[in-house]
Amino acid sequence: MYGRHESTKQHGSGGRRAVLWLLLPPLLVLIVLKTNFLPEAARIRESGFTRFKDEMVSKVSSLGLDSARWQQKSLDTEKPESAKDQYNNQQNEILATNGAKDASLINSDVEAPALSKLTCNFSNRHSDYCTMEGDLRIHGKSASVYVVASSTHRPENSTITVRPYTRKWEPGTMARIREVSLRSTPPAFSFVIPPKCTVRHDVPAVIFSTGGCGKNFFHAMSDLIVPLYITAHEYNGRVQLLITDYNADWVAKFRPILAALSAYPVIDFDADTAVRCFPAARVGLESHRILGIDPARSRNGYTMRGFRDFLRSVLSLQRAWSTPVSRSSGQKPRLVFALRRHSRAVTNEADAVAALADVGFEVVAAGPEDVSDMAGFAAVVNSCDVIVGVHGAGLTNMVFLPHNGTAVQIIPWGNLKYPCRFDFGDPVPDMGLRYEEYEATAEETTLKDKYPRDHPVFADPLSIERNGKVWEVFLEGQNVTLDIDRFRGAMQQIYQSITTE
Repeated sequence: MYGRHESTKQHGSGGRRAVLWLLLPPLLVLIVLKTNFLPEAARIRESGFTRFKDEMVSKVSSLGLDSARWQQKSLDTEKPESAKDQYNNQQNEILATNGAKDASLINSDVEAPALSKLTCNFSNRHSDYCTMEGDLRIHGKSASVYVVASSTHRPENSTITVRPYTRKWEPGTMARIREVSLRSTPPAFSFVIPPKCTVRHDVPAVIFSTGGCGKNFFHAMSDLIVPLYITAHEYNGRVQLLITDYNADWVAKFRPILAALSAYPVIDFDADTAVRCFPAARVGLESHRILGIDPARSRNGYTMRGFRDFLRSVLSLQRAWSTPVSRSSGQKPRLVFALRRHSRAVTNEADAVAALADVGFEVVAAGPEDVSDMAGFAAVVNSCDVIVGVHGAGLTNMVFLPHNGTAVQIIPWGNLKYPCRFDFGDPVPDMGLRYEEYEATAEETTLKDKYPRDHPVFADPLSIERNGKVWEVFLEGQNVTLDIDRFRGAMQQIYQSITTE
């Protein structure tokens, strides 16, 4: 019985082995067809096992169901007409080019560093941002950044999400910002294979969002342009900007500044189907304070004065310094009055302009239609010594004043001195400017026509703040009717301080 049992066992085992041997040749043929293994095997002796492994990982990734659909589409869109023949002859060698338009693209496969690095800062009050270098693969359409073979990889942080905008403390604003996912892979070989590169760049990338500022010039400058200068200026133009929540009007308005920061056309991140590979990248912008830079926190010691010099260079502004005018010379210091409409408007603006002229200023009255042309209005402001305006985005144009110029903020009624000073008063000294303010009284607000004097609007303005209605009541709900004599007296003192005998 024992012998028969052993014989039967051996016979069954041999049968299974025979079946396996019969199945093995078709399986090998399938592997060869699917992976192009034989040509690759012949190249092992030339290129070494490391390069062979990397290329095989890349090829296997192209078989993935998730990546196959859009990778082929991106190849069709990305490869230029001039490269079609070469592409057809070398299907496995992706020619990373976009014609002759973008010098940041490499026309050859460049072996990535052995290990990648990923570092994030989530402690900044204004923004979250991450820096990375190594083998980085960015797919805008899915808002994904792959950090391949990351030395900092840990299972618990293999996927990190960042909303690349700089008002982290405002949930309503940040809810409008698209999340970007950073996916790190372990340094050892892994079957979690990232998508294959279809375009290679030899410069770093910076990814940020324009989804939070709309058309507001203050937010555009404070939330984006200053942080973008802090983050990208160090690359001296050799950086690729990718914008999520792409706002075409914003890009058009600030194109001169974007062109000064990057030598390459900006990329609409959300619409981009390519898998772009970069040697380094930053997701999110570094931000220090409202409309300001902290040199101690800047990697390169940047300052707001330096930022304003940068703007003056970009926009070809002529005046670097405002010098005192002699009153006896007959010359007049030049003043631009930034006027508002709809809310916080000066209802008696003609009388206010006349009072400024009586004081001795050469006055330029500028409405929203003038301010909307950034480059044109920047030249006007730069030709002036003083800018005056009610609290609002128009005052942001003080960044174009020459050094030693003066910004005068008219603060509306409503116990708004602190928040108004926080936005426009506190940033001024670091810009190399002077700051003055004129605080409207209860007699100078149009709220007196809406509410009785015993209403909390007048009796207890702080209660309006506690009820969360500052924006509705004090910012959007009032205009200012200046007490002309009082206003003239305040501006007379400023005139005296910026002129000589």
